[in-house]
Amino acid sequence: MRHTPLAVALFALLASPAIAHAADRTEDADPPATPIDLDKVEVVGQRYLPDYATRKTRSATKTDTPLLDVPQSVTVVTDKLVADQAMTSLSDAFRYMPGVGLAQGEGNRDTPVLRGNSSTADFFVDGIRDDVQYIRDTYNLERVEALKGPNALVFGRGGSGGVVNRVTRQADGQSHRSASLQVGSGERRRGTLDYGDGIGDGGAGFRINAVYEDSASFRDGYSLERYGINPTFGFDIAPGTRVELSYEHFHDERVADRGVPSLDGRPVDTDPSTFFGNPDESPVEATVDAFDAVLTHAFGEHLQLRNHFRYADYDKFYQNVFPGAVDAATQTVAISAYNNTTARRNLFNQTDLVWETTTGAIRHTVLAGAEFGRQVTDNQRMTGYFGAPGSTTTSIRVPLASPTTSEIPLFRPSATDADNHGVAKVAALYLQDQVEFSPQWQAILGLRYDDFQVDLRNNRTGATVSSEDGLLSPRAGLVYKPLDRVSLYASYSMAYQPRAGEQLASLTASNAALDPETFRNREIGAKWDIRPDLQASLAVYRLDRGNVAVTDPADATRMILVDGQSTEGVELGIAGRITESWQVMGGYAYQDGEITTTQSATAVAGNRLAQLPRHSASLWNRYDVNAAFGVGLGIVHRGAIYANVDNLVTLPAFTRFDGAVYWTLNPSVQLQLNIENLGNKRYFASAHSNNNLSPGTPRSAWLTMNVHF
Repeated sequence: MRHTPLAVALFALLASPAIAHAADRTEDADPPATPIDLDKVEVVGQRYLPDYATRKTRSATKTDTPLLDVPQSVTVVTDKLVADQAMTSLSDAFRYMPGVGLAQGEGNRDTPVLRGNSSTADFFVDGIRDDVQYIRDTYNLERVEALKGPNALVFGRGGSGGVVNRVTRQADGQSHRSASLQVGSGERRRGTLDYGDGIGDGGAGFRINAVYEDSASFRDGYSLERYGINPTFGFDIAPGTRVELSYEHFHDERVADRGVPSLDGRPVDTDPSTFFGNPDESPVEATVDAFDAVLTHAFGEHLQLRNHFRYADYDKFYQNVFPGAVDAATQTVAISAYNNTTARRNLFNQTDLVWETTTGAIRHTVLAGAEFGRQVTDNQRMTGYFGAPGSTTTSIRVPLASPTTSEIPLFRPSATDADNHGVAKVAALYLQDQVEFSPQWQAILGLRYDDFQVDLRNNRTGATVSSEDGLLSPRAGLVYKPLDRVSLYASYSMAYQPRAGEQLASLTASNAALDPETFRNREIGAKWDIRPDLQASLAVYRLDRGNVAVTDPADATRMILVDGQSTEGVELGIAGRITESWQVMGGYAYQDGEITTTQSATAVAGNRLAQLPRHSASLWNRYDVNAAFGVGLGIVHRGAIYANVDNLVTLPAFTRFDGAVYWTLNPSVQLQLNIENLGNKRYFASAHSNNNLSPGTPRSAWLTMNVHF
């Protein structure tokens, strides 16, 4: 019988609970040791024992809730898995999140695909919106959470397929002293620092996380330089009252790499290193300055107030000289260019009041909250023109055999290029009750109302347009626990996408009066804490997109609203320890999504959604042979995908294997070698359009030294 890599991955995923259950029986067979009272225990040194499982989250409900009790599919990638895999960006983490894919993002931004919906804005930091288009780093993260399915009650507008939330490291009064140095393929040179300590005896402390990286790539002409620093402070100002302060400065410079074009429905056959366009004229720069202040106050044992204030200033510029369509007859490829500047100032404040109470035998965790926000955005785009000054040529053709050009375009605004100033304001109220009827039955019920306003001015014409939406977002979930460590759930949730779009720049006179798009998610699932540090999950869902604006077939001057698309899927996940020495992280997703109503000449009813594989799976294993030596082995499989909703270009399926070796020299120093794509598989990792297709990384290796001091 022939076993495919996908079948092997699925067998390992589904067999893990049985293996763990057998291990539990073996442990239970040993007689318990006689307890010994110890006067004092002092722990000296630190063994490198990473943990891939997380038991609780506050992101899904705004209360500290066990994942077992959350009626929603949630996947968490911890900082320990990030370290074990030498991850440096969110795109690395996405491959271990079932139901989460990756689009190219034109080489200048993170673009996850959650349940068939791609997004450049559904990002949050510690529960606060972080929606500018840039590429985020992992240096200061405690974990990355993918909360799948729309959940506007917690996150507000957007989140059409779910959201990605980064939980950052905070000062906790404990000692943190670690650093890493990484070198390897693609001229990667990267260093990180995590340093913190307590101040006095009152729980006060500070912590500083920092990163610097200067790297290249297997792609010709590519370069990357980024650095960041994130100091945090925490202190008690009174009994039961704590303040946490954080500031981050992050800067990222790189080349916008939009990959290769297609030919005859497939990526063009060329060396994976070949750059199409002009890398010297394709710079990307993003700078983030963000300040956070969190105040928590306990009025008593059962009533707590939490206020989170965040101000963030973003400056983003990207310019790209990139490929278009290939002419098979002349064996040439079109090259075009444009640039875009975005400046945004975000100001948000969230206030949450959590009250734990009872009515008879029924327990309640009641959340009442408010969010206020203001986002000021300036956006300008300019088109690249080739030739002498004043030329109107916006595209040139270069030989397919030699597509890297040194021709420098001149940039100026075209008649339709955006030059906008926008102000978006939100005022929201929400109420949620987590009800525990009995040890077996729980429910979550909630409602949020957002008053969302956008004013947009076209700087080229002086024209202004405004919109105001009242968004009423319900959430309901029911949880049944037949066993203490097993939960079955059903849930319903929804979210809206106003006409201003996720980047707040899509508002026009023709669409301002239209209702927002809607996203409705129905989900059933099961979660199992196989053991305290091993978790498995199953989710089955249907996600429908409605109120899609299309041109009225009977009147080209009118826009009408139709049901746009539907996605159905199954997600399996597992994370944690199978034994003390063996840890796993992975999952499997089956996804089927299609256009349900014809929206344009390319978005035709029945077409499959772009960049949505029918099957995808991943499984990472780390096995510690002893206290000093460990090995890692991973498999990543993605089925074939269409690059665009027109279904004209296919990226073939691929299966890739990764590996690692870990060597602890002493309690303070550990070395690790990570090898990506062990078999040197040729594949295509992501797409932005039919002619922007990103080759996957060939076999690469990185050596990391982790130091604890």
